[in-house]
Amino acid sequence: MDSIDTGVKATATPGSSPGPGGATAHPARWVVLAVTLSAIFMQMLDTTITMVALPSLQTDLGSTFAEIQLVVAVYSLAFACALVTGGRLGDIHGRRKVFLIGMLGFTIASALCGAAPSSTFLIGARVLQGMCSGLMFPQVLSIIQVTFSAKERPKALAMYGASVGLGTVLGPVLGGWLIDLDILGTDWRAIFYVNLPVGIIALLLGLAKIPESSAEGARRLDVTGAVILSAGLFSLILPLVIGREHDWPGWSLVLLGLSPIVLAEFFVYENRLSKLADRSPLVPSGLFKERSFTVGLLISVVFFAGIPSFFMVFFMSLQIGFGYTPISAGLVSLGFALLIAVGSARSAAVVKRLGTKTLAVGTGLLLVGMTGVIATLHWAGPDLHGYQLVPSLMVAGLGGGFFLAPCTGIILAGIRSREAGAASGMLATVQQVGIAIGIAVAGILFYGLLGSNADGASRTALPELRSDLVAAGLSEAQQAQITGSFETCFHDRMNQKDLTDTPASCARIEKEMADSPAPAETKAKVKAAVLQEAVPEARKANFSDSFEQVVYWQIGCFGLSCLLVLALPKIRPEDVQDVPGGA
Repeated sequence: MDSIDTGVKATATPGSSPGPGGATAHPARWVVLAVTLSAIFMQMLDTTITMVALPSLQTDLGSTFAEIQLVVAVYSLAFACALVTGGRLGDIHGRRKVFLIGMLGFTIASALCGAAPSSTFLIGARVLQGMCSGLMFPQVLSIIQVTFSAKERPKALAMYGASVGLGTVLGPVLGGWLIDLDILGTDWRAIFYVNLPVGIIALLLGLAKIPESSAEGARRLDVTGAVILSAGLFSLILPLVIGREHDWPGWSLVLLGLSPIVLAEFFVYENRLSKLADRSPLVPSGLFKERSFTVGLLISVVFFAGIPSFFMVFFMSLQIGFGYTPISAGLVSLGFALLIAVGSARSAAVVKRLGTKTLAVGTGLLLVGMTGVIATLHWAGPDLHGYQLVPSLMVAGLGGGFFLAPCTGIILAGIRSREAGAASGMLATVQQVGIAIGIAVAGILFYGLLGSNADGASRTALPELRSDLVAAGLSEAQQAQITGSFETCFHDRMNQKDLTDTPASCARIEKEMADSPAPAETKAKVKAAVLQEAVPEARKANFSDSFEQVVYWQIGCFGLSCLLVLALPKIRPEDVQDVPGGA
């Protein structure tokens, strides 16, 4: 992705005129912008749109919790791995060509995702989708660079930044709306099929309008470095996501142990490559001597481990725990999305006054918002209503806007070497890695908490259950038997690997009710008391408690990010350039 800062050569286009600074003002530049931004919007949308669909696709495909985590995590991980080479491929082989190949692959992958017959198939299609996103993403800024004149370029870049932000924050709302519409019975599959018409139109217009360009003197691709980095990242993420479900088998522990060794070898290899005049490493070793770059990498990993993982747990809790529909759950998050937009729009003005401290303000507001979420969940418990979370989410959204929009620009402003383009590409890569790590860790915590909190949650439903059983005319012995069976059933359900399965203890309750000699009216009252009252009440209490405790993970992420921001070199506000795409 260092192509952003290199000289470029564009193929001659009839009717084009050279713009200021040697750039070419292409006659179809606004059509080109619309095509490339549609790609950016879809890529960012697919990072978050699946969050609200997870309960629906889990039910439809019979997926385990680890599998639905992988649906989200492998997209970001494949995106990150392809990003590190996508920019260089465009420099060497032509950005138009690589962009269109990525768009074609992304469109095909979206169709495969929508038609997925199983969770394993869907995960594979999401890997392909993420890899194609990684091919497209780094070409867009370079295409804008050679298509627009210096005078019009800031406006194009502002629209680019808006597309990144809107695609990211509107995913849950748009996803919930599409699932609720259930177009032609597609349910959750519509969140992938919606990419098809956009992708096909973009391909046709791109073939006709996007000019070809490449980098002057682009050196050959560092294939070995890309393979080592990808192997290290997959060795880290894959065991974290699926290891718990398989009771941490030996291979998962071996991979986890190998991952830091492989990643260390990547940096050793890149350092060795940097010393060879005819080779071009993915990450020039000189960048690691820049405090802004090394601290910026840490900030990017830690911060981006927070927000997507929060919304994965958020949507699972609202839909599975509290029975919200996808659209109603998406609407609860709308306040966060709107305030991210407001914060992003106002961030430039804040940066002019505060410089680097803007990022500290953003993480501080996120800490306040997440603390408010914890307080609301603790206060409301199983009686939670989604709207009660909105004020805290709005505060967090404002903080997110203050951080996301200027983050990359502030980090790059502190880099004094000539490798700012490579630094920008690596920052985008580790942001996606942070998303994958955050989802994996939050998933381990959430699933474990659902199991450990199950007994306490079932006890909260016992007083009301006993009252209903007394009203149904059951003896004390019968009440004790039913309440005991209920507690066992709920414990087993919350501790199994697939929450949608019916444990043997729960099936036994239903059989005992059916075989009971009690009158039909009594059996109906008992069944209603257990299944329609006690189980939902216990489930709400369990998800509320577990969600509340997982948010401490986000508190840790944003708190550590705030501390790391203080370690960035102090820069003058006027040094910060608008570098979109930090989300």
